[in-house]
Amino acid sequence: MQHDLFSSLDSLLSAPAGAGGFLVRDLAGQYRPAEADEVLLAAQRLLASQVRGSDVMSSPAVVKEFLRTRLGQLPHEVFAVVHLDSQNRVIDYVEMFRGTVSQTAVYPREVVRDAMARNSSALLLVHNHPSGTPEPSRADEALTRTLKAATALVDVRVLDHLIVTAHSIQSMAERGLV
Repeated sequence: MQHDLFSSLDSLLSAPAGAGGFLVRDLAGQYRPAEADEVLLAAQRLLASQVRGSDVMSSPAVVKEFLRTRLGQLPHEVFAVVHLDSQNRVIDYVEMFRGTVSQTAVYPREVVRDAMARNSSALLLVHNHPSGTPEPSRADEALTRTLKAATALVDVRVLDHLIVTAHSIQSMAERGLV
């Protein structure tokens, strides 16, 4: 079922407390209060539209906000890749692997294959920590080294490995681990 997101200051002010201020229009043209997942999906779509084609180096805040919104609240780990062109503009964001609450199996062969299929020049590796602790583990460090070596064989650079939680993002590059 498709919906158009509709909001206005008037609807925010006139909505009963706790009902939220966003409305969606169904296919019949009737408006109803938006459910939380519909609001989150609309926010993720908006952030995704701002991220695609943007220069990661000149707009890191937009990319980080997109990643935090997309992965920060998940109850399980997800490993994703942000594919970049030769000018470090975003080509695509791909969630490649899903895991459990504390780990995800990542296959370097699949990461390399996906980078080649998208003609990526560089990658941002991303995964979330549902525990809320953004500190990289030894396994995270080892995975980063493995993926960096594997992608280097096909002339694709790993620029960073970001660890996302609901409230923060840790850059392994900023810590000298990439």
